[in-house]
Amino acid sequence: MIRIGDHSLYVEEFGPESGPAVVLLHHGLGSTRAWKGQAPVLAEAGYRVLAYDRWGYGASDPRPQLSIPFFEEDRCDLLSLLDDKGIEWPMLVGHSDGGTLALYFAAEHPERVAALVTIAAHVYVEPKMKSEIETIKAQFDSDARLREGLRRIHGEKYADIFSGWFEGWRRKPNLEWDICPQLGKITCPALVVQGEQDEYATPQHAADIAAAIPGASIWLVPGGRHMLTQELSGEFNDRLLTFLDGVRRPG
Repeated sequence: MIRIGDHSLYVEEFGPESGPAVVLLHHGLGSTRAWKGQAPVLAEAGYRVLAYDRWGYGASDPRPQLSIPFFEEDRCDLLSLLDDKGIEWPMLVGHSDGGTLALYFAAEHPERVAALVTIAAHVYVEPKMKSEIETIKAQFDSDARLREGLRRIHGEKYADIFSGWFEGWRRKPNLEWDICPQLGKITCPALVVQGEQDEYATPQHAADIAAAIPGASIWLVPGGRHMLTQELSGEFNDRLLTFLDGVRRPG
């Protein structure tokens, strides 16, 4: 655990401390467990890997309220965590809400990010996203297995996590949210990844993110869904390493 201000974050580290740093940022209902298919692979390839449960999630301290969709407190936590660990120039890999956090951070601190990979990140709210969030809420209310799965990840604060996530993304003022204009501040190499069958967003969403980031590449994964890092981990890991190695060893 690492103390950040008035709360503690659960952190896991893998790989050689001397390796290029990769920070993994989990999705909106997830935790460090979401990266179990990626962290060992990155470590074996020589990267210093840091994954953590964002404030309120997993084994980190409880949180009064999630800052969705702006992630202000999460941005501050990420900066403080990097400073605490002496990581000056990390590669950020973020999935879903973690991808949005990575985009915000890279735009706000372009001098601190060596490379950026987003998977199914959100930069505005599509009708498809609103519909799927309502579907997940109905499943949460009716499916004891889903609730128990979240309990195993987050402990007794699982219901607060779900409520904060659900309410954050459906709050009416947030439906007009759009961070595309800010993405032009990002200066590092970037890879935008999304499954073509993502339940929360159309392929156009990923195209808009890539178009807003100067020089960004895009990978639309045929058959890929929202959790493609887990469902297609082998294919994803190969592409991730190819991209990161290209940044690590340009030319």
